[in-house]
Amino acid sequence: MSRHILRHLTRTDPVLGGVIRAAGPYRLALEAGCQPFQILAQAIAHQQLNGTAANTILARLIASCGQGSFPTPTQVLDAPLEQLRAAGFSRAKIAALRDLAEKSLTALVPDRATLERLDDAAIIARLTEVRGVGRWTVEMLLIFHLGRPDVLPVDDFGVRAGFRAAYGLRKLPHPKALAAWGERWKPYRSAAAWYLWRALELERAGKLPPPAERVRLPRVPGRARAARKLRAAASSSARPRRSGARTRARRRRGARPRAPASRR
Repeated sequence: MSRHILRHLTRTDPVLGGVIRAAGPYRLALEAGCQPFQILAQAIAHQQLNGTAANTILARLIASCGQGSFPTPTQVLDAPLEQLRAAGFSRAKIAALRDLAEKSLTALVPDRATLERLDDAAIIARLTEVRGVGRWTVEMLLIFHLGRPDVLPVDDFGVRAGFRAAYGLRKLPHPKALAAWGERWKPYRSAAAWYLWRALELERAGKLPPPAERVRLPRVPGRARAARKLRAAASSSARPRRSGARTRARRRRGARPRAPASRR
């Protein structure tokens, strides 16, 4: 199956094919077994923190609320605010964690068996209703926990930076332009994303091959118009303005009298 995926990606995109040859076989490691509540609670803890700090907070949560195992939604809701604050959660993260717990008890956030029966769009729609859970978080769940094969996280910095490196671009691609380009990778966009992450690693190691061909990304509707408006605004703000004193002097003098008809 992996060979079929790589043949498809190489055939439809020669530039990505060069990255595939340099990076080697597709080795996506799935993190199996966790329930959606635990996965999303861990994601909330990791927001805006490095891995070490987030794991320390989660360890305190397990020790104080779960008595040695990951707490259940009921245990999180029963925990006093001071206990969660002592574990290291901010007030915003506590609100998100409790909202996640409530939505897990009402089955809006389902158990893993139910989640696996839903399609990608339904999972994204349901889980992003949780406070503090965005599309990117759910896309990581789809790729690394459920092993869904056709997910392209276009807002992910690593994916965008890997595309810039692999395709020899000067700037990061716009998410909409990247999504349009990625249509050619269907139905294996998760594998394409994995190789874009590898492209960034290859660039840092000095092992990234030059792009096999020059590419032009699809235009994003509205971007050119917005850019023109910004340039026009910058140009108008740079124009010299009349000083206040000169303007007041003109007002005191009043309008000039019109010349007689014989002098027109």
